[in-house]
This record gives sequence, structure tokens and C-alpha cells, in this order.
Amino acid sequence: MEFEEIYTTYFRDVYMYILRLSNDEHLAEEITSETFFKAVEAIDSFRGECDVRVWLCQIAKNCYYRHCKTARRTDSIHGLEIADPDLSLEDRLSHKDEAELIQQILHDIPDPYKEVFMWRVFAELSFKQIGQMFSKSENWACVTYHRAKSKIIERLEGKCREK
Repeated sequence: MEFEEIYTTYFRDVYMYILRLSNDEHLAEEITSETFFKAVEAIDSFRGECDVRVWLCQIAKNCYYRHCKTARRTDSIHGLEIADPDLSLEDRLSHKDEAELIQQILHDIPDPYKEVFMWRVFAELSFKQIGQMFSKSENWACVTYHRAKSKIIERLEGKCREK
């Protein structure tokens, strides 16, 4: 597959994945562009052990986290408003301030919980697809997702109590 074909086939998937992570269209465009730039540089090292989309989203995720880490050094979070605690975690992600807090919490959650949660929520993969990515069962992916979700909610509630 030629790189131009990879770009046209997977651009939207990578963009939507980063848009879900960042909740920022401009940043999603930037990160997606950076992702494909890095992919062009690394295409020779791609061994085909996973789906191209998965490989691209991994690059995108790393670019996004690097951006967040850099931004965190220069920004501080003041006046963080927490959305209604009765909302589901997925609905909370739609609130920008709380989405940032969840992303910080998510960053500290160990793998595979973090990865499974991100693939499920941000990339909207099925439990079956996630299980296949990890060479595990669909049930494993579902249980891991719900454990990750519980960990995030516990930490989020702890942060709310700190306020």
C-alpha cells in the first residue's frame, strides 16, 4: 500500500481519535498532521504486526501526550469546574474542563487499563477488536474497560472531594 493511499484511507480515523482525546479541532488537525509526518519517517520500520490504523493511532497518541506534557509545563489549571457527578463518564468527557482532568487521571492509570479505555472511548473500537489487538478475549477487553472506568471514576471523585 502506497503512503498516499494510507493517508487517504486513515486520515479521518486518526483525526477523529485525536479529536476525541483533545476535544479541540485545531489541535486534532495539528496532531494528525504530525502523526502522518512521523509515519512517513517510520514507514520502513512498520513490520505489519498490527493493523495500520492501530499503528497510526499509537503514533498519534504519543504525539498528543507529548503535546500535553509540554503544555502542562507552561499552563496551570485554575478554577477547574467539575461537571455534574451524576453524569456518566462518557458524558463527563464532553465537558472540556472535566475532560482535561479525566485525561490527566487517564495518563496515570497503568496499562492495559489506559489503552483499553482509550481504544474503546476515543477510537470507538468494539470489545472484540480490542481483545484481538491484545491477543485476548472479547470478555477480557470488556472487563478491563470497566475496571479502567471504575479507576477513573474513583480518582475523579477523589479529586472532586479535594476541592
